[in-house]
Amino acid sequence: MNTNSARLRRLSVAGSLAVGATLLLAGPASAHVSIPGTAEKGGYGTIALKVPNEKDDASTVKLEVTLDPKHPLSSVMPQPVPGWDVKVEKSKLDKPLQTHGKTITEAVTKITWSGGKIEPGQFQQFPLSVGQLPTDADELVFKALQTYSDDEVVRWIDPSKPGGHEAEHPAPTLKLVEKTSPDHHDKNAKSDKNSDAEDDKGEATASDAGDKDASDTTARVLGIVGIVVGVAGAAFGIVAGRRRNA
Repeated sequence: MNTNSARLRRLSVAGSLAVGATLLLAGPASAHVSIPGTAEKGGYGTIALKVPNEKDDASTVKLEVTLDPKHPLSSVMPQPVPGWDVKVEKSKLDKPLQTHGKTITEAVTKITWSGGKIEPGQFQQFPLSVGQLPTDADELVFKALQTYSDDEVVRWIDPSKPGGHEAEHPAPTLKLVEKTSPDHHDKNAKSDKNSDAEDDKGEATASDAGDKDASDTTARVLGIVGIVVGVAGAAFGIVAGRRRNA
């Protein structure tokens, strides 16, 4: 009995250690700089870099983001983040962009946020308005450097691995999807048209019903008038006959 109890205790301790080690390994991998959500190809949108603090004894004090040089964007505008300063850097394009009838010769290539703090156990979002998004790509890569108050720099620049396996420090990636079909607008227009037709039909029916009611009322009135005239005529005839007899 004592031997079995000792074995069970050893197995329990070993299992707890294994679970703890698994959680420690999984923790940092799941708390990386990322871009949640998706955006439509060829459009404009607002995205947000989500930056968690992975340390217990230091704060995040700077974030540097480099845009994908293969797919330059004609418009990149950061939203002010309270407590943080932002610096936007542009570079000359090897191949100018044509958008909305304009020629773009330079584009934003790097954005740096500094001066603020992301305390341990917290995260911060850094929003960006971006466009025009490419139509010939399924994703945009935003390489990021996260600097801590103890001078450690975590480089979130690793490309995604084949087979869906996550890299140790994956680069934040914006997934691009096809534009939604405009058919729903046609359906709505068709629905509105049908609704208008039904309303017209309803109004016509109500008008017909009103005319019918008016006709019925007129007929009743004329009938009553006829009866009254008939009764009056009969009474007049009786009185006249009595006078002749007298």
